[in-house]
Amino acid sequence: MLADPIAARPSLASAKALLEAAGLPTEDLTAQHCDHFFFLGSPDAPSGLVGLELFGDVALLRSLVVTAHHQRTGAGSALLRHAEQAASEAGVREIYLLTTTAESFFEKRGYRRATRDAAPPAIRATREFAGICPASSAFMTRTL
Repeated sequence: MLADPIAARPSLASAKALLEAAGLPTEDLTAQHCDHFFFLGSPDAPSGLVGLELFGDVALLRSLVVTAHHQRTGAGSALLRHAEQAASEAGVREIYLLTTTAESFFEKRGYRRATRDAAPPAIRATREFAGICPASSAFMTRTL
């Protein structure tokens, strides 16, 4: 069970620090992105983080990360469920993501691989889809 509640809007600096420590991209992140990011732990040093980019009834899930010390505690699953609930409440019907390392994690939680050609225009237009994540990334989706 998680000791820390999930909170919204981490600082840009703390989000970037956690993502960079995990080797995840940060070059396109702005403070505005943090409006749809959720974290566990301290706002200054979160132990887990997940973000959404909302585009009407579709969303890009990005930047799910948990520190090594908090892995295998349910933190990643809790963050994912929280992001999915927030997306659903915002009217999202389909979530998309790109991953190079966590395909099996997402498969176990109902995501399935999709072809990049199937991506909606709003998802294709994101910097993460268009160039930050490599073409070898698994492109996945889940209907809420």
